[in-house]
Amino acid sequence: MTDAPTELMFRPVTELAARVRSGELTARELVDASLERIEALQPTVNAFVDVDHEGARSAADAIAPGDERPFAGVPIAIKNNRAVRGLRLTFGADFAGDFTPDYDHNVVRRLRDAGFVVVGTTTLPEWGILPVSEARRFGPTRNPWDLGRTPGGSSGGSAAAVAAGMVPIAHGNDGGGSTRIPAACCGLVGLKPQRGRISLAPEAGELFLVQDGVLTRTVEETALVLDLLAGPEPGDASWAPPPAEPFATTAARGPDEGRPQRIAVSTATALDGDLDPVCARAAHDAAELLAALGHEVEEVDPPWSDPGLLHLFTAAFGPAVSVQIAFAAMLAGREPAEADMEPVSWAIWQTSKGIDSVAAMLATLQLQGLARAIVTWGAGYDAILTPALAEAPVTHGTIDPLSADPMGAFARSGRFTPYTAICNVTGSPAISLPLYAREDGLPLGVQLIGRPAQEGALLALAAQVQAAHPWADRRPELALA
Repeated sequence: MTDAPTELMFRPVTELAARVRSGELTARELVDASLERIEALQPTVNAFVDVDHEGARSAADAIAPGDERPFAGVPIAIKNNRAVRGLRLTFGADFAGDFTPDYDHNVVRRLRDAGFVVVGTTTLPEWGILPVSEARRFGPTRNPWDLGRTPGGSSGGSAAAVAAGMVPIAHGNDGGGSTRIPAACCGLVGLKPQRGRISLAPEAGELFLVQDGVLTRTVEETALVLDLLAGPEPGDASWAPPPAEPFATTAARGPDEGRPQRIAVSTATALDGDLDPVCARAAHDAAELLAALGHEVEEVDPPWSDPGLLHLFTAAFGPAVSVQIAFAAMLAGREPAEADMEPVSWAIWQTSKGIDSVAAMLATLQLQGLARAIVTWGAGYDAILTPALAEAPVTHGTIDPLSADPMGAFARSGRFTPYTAICNVTGSPAISLPLYAREDGLPLGVQLIGRPAQEGALLALAAQVQAAHPWADRRPELALA
């Protein structure tokens, strides 16, 4: 191995796999490089829950030159709300204890089958509720670009690990922006696929709001791994229609030649709150870039500014989160007590218990009606462009899971991230792109929302933007040492 571990963890995953396949690099050398970076940076960044030194090295040793699996030997980290055989499944929560599953979640199994080597599991806010990763159980995870700020949430540990160069790619999932928010905070690409695109097996058939995915540095890597993860498992209640061709093929070809894309751009938020002018400027700059690429860009006023949206979203999101708590209660053999959880989690749990089944179904029905109206309105556009966040990555403690006003903290999180949850409601694909940087160097992202089940077209547009304004070589100073 001639490359330093710092350099290896910033190389594209396809290149790393090709070097293992050719024999230029062994899988063990690659995994050791990742483990070395984790050991060096974990005390500072705090991105990992568990690091599986022995298991990762054993898996790497079983990979020989010539292995034709597409990602053989490439290290990856898994967000600690998906089962990884032999590692603790904590959901970032004290109440979950140290439950250790003897099986892999569907996503983990597919990643392993493709040759990825799981090096560990990453941090998240308790039960994945907040868009900041400051769980009481594990402490705050720090943004590699500014250690005093959040890497976002709920896939904050995964985003921090990739941005810091601890791994070249990491798993995440998104129930209200939980992949796109950390991507925007950490200067990465984060895609929320179409609802039903990636199976939640074996634990669940479907969840209205949640989809899994990855945090990467490039659109190409995101598209390739989406092809790997997409598709149903036996017993799924529903699934998204398959694409006509692999997503990576569509992404590589770019937008349809000869037909400019119709792009709607808006900085209107779905929730009350102030918008940082820098975030607004990023969206307008991206609109100008798209226009320069030949697309038709139109400023619009979307029909998603609904004062009742937060209440409806909470009525659907709360029970979805509470299913995890109920699962932990089943394992513990008792109901949780207030001392078992952070105040925000306890408030969500208590609120959810107060929602009867009819009210929960009605909230979902109303959200579906709102989603239908938004999707119908958006049918006249190929994509919708918004800011990714409403402000810079917030400093630690700004959104406090231990707040004496827990629902106030929950509402504050919405003002930080007012553009993301609407796509979980509609189910449509959406991607956060790290197009720009603030004057202080912090990443500054934008969001593109695609048509239903058209991740390929969305990725093609994102790839064109990436080619016109590349970002993959940017690194935080912490990652240069």
